[in-house]
Amino acid sequence: MQKNVYPLYDELKELRGLNGVKDHLSYVSSKQEASTQKIKNKIVLEDNSVSLIRQYFKNEMQQRLALQDKKLLEEYKSEINDLKALKMPSQDTKEEQANSQPQEELETLKEQIRALNDKIKGQEELNNQSSKKWYQFWK
Repeated sequence: MQKNVYPLYDELKELRGLNGVKDHLSYVSSKQEASTQKIKNKIVLEDNSVSLIRQYFKNEMQQRLALQDKKLLEEYKSEINDLKALKMPSQDTKEEQANSQPQEELETLKEQIRALNDKIKGQEELNNQSSKKWYQFWK
């Protein structure tokens, strides 16, 4: 820059004077400020665009995750309901079990009582027979 530009400024000073150089420098700096400002504005716009895109993808990702969570929650609820259906019998079967269970127990108890009565009778008959034998022996 020192080799190319500064000698031109010296020529401009000789042709137009010091005020001509100052006018030229102010003109160049105003053009540079304008282009610099345009670049800064572009950078700010691009930065805002990037922020908006990030926010959009973040919101979209949150919506996807919320939808996945909702689907999982529905699946869990259906699984829980299925497990509850397997674990707890329906109201009709509860009533049937409640009605049939005491009758079944009653029948098994009656059979046990009959079996015990038969055993007792068998024991009494054996006792009577053996006691008769002893009575006969002593007589």
